[in-house]
Amino acid sequence: MGTGIKTDRRILRTKEAINRAFLELFGEKELEQITINDIAERANVNRGTVYLHYTDKYDLLNRCIEDHLGRMFLSCNMTRTPDGDVGLISEMKPVFLYFEQNFLFFSAMLANQRTTIFRERLLEIVSANVIHKLEMEKSVPEGMDKQLIAHFMASAFVGTVEWWIQNRMPHAPEEMAQQVRSLFEGNTMYRGHQ
Repeated sequence: MGTGIKTDRRILRTKEAINRAFLELFGEKELEQITINDIAERANVNRGTVYLHYTDKYDLLNRCIEDHLGRMFLSCNMTRTPDGDVGLISEMKPVFLYFEQNFLFFSAMLANQRTTIFRERLLEIVSANVIHKLEMEKSVPEGMDKQLIAHFMASAFVGTVEWWIQNRMPHAPEEMAQQVRSLFEGNTMYRGHQ
């Protein structure tokens, strides 16, 4: 049993090293210029080890994005409010703390225009979260399209996160969470949801 745990930890460490190497390289050059050899060399593993875990660099990129977004929302969902709300907008502090703790990943994904995959996935998830909140509270203003509201709020949130990351986090996560929440609460489409 102990050997299995050691093996699992070794695999986890290897995958973390591969991910870190990939993100560092992704922050330095175009995705097309990154090779599996570059990743293996930076991670201090052989090519075969990279291929053991990932099909290619595109698979690595996609799995990296899905893993981080999944973990980010899992960390938010741990902070349910008394009424059971697990919304991104209701509880922003854990989100900004997660951004801060995983700065390498988010700066690589947002600080350049090399890929739109991450931005699109983040927009999709935030938008779905807003729609869920609007439906739960039955609070879509009359004559407004809930898809439009969700896209507007998701775009504002993702754009704000991009600005914060690109400017090397000029405000603490707590301050960002509080200010962004205040901006959303001040929005007529959101007002009265609390």
